[in-house]
Amino acid sequence: MTGYTPDEKLRLQQLRALRRRWLKDQELSPREPVLPPPKLGPVASFWERFLQPGSFWRLQKMPYGIIEGKPKVFPGDKILETGEIIPPMEEEPTSHH
Repeated sequence: MTGYTPDEKLRLQQLRALRRRWLKDQELSPREPVLPPPKLGPVASFWERFLQPGSFWRLQKMPYGIIEGKPKVFPGDKILETGEIIPPMEEEPTSHH
């Protein structure tokens, strides 16, 4: 008798499928790291966490970021600190140059 029995054929087919699946699992995807990430020192690890997109400091609202503008001063206004009154503006000549 030559050839394989049906049980042996089924067994070889299953082994081939398992080998193919195992080989496919051995291939690394581009996103899969080959080596573990390097250990960072205390300063480098702080900056690594600090610069993450969702880190705590990026969520803070800075109250001193709002700057109050100076009030407008018009002719005839009185400066409270000095008591000085702003003189009226000089009239501009109506003729063009």
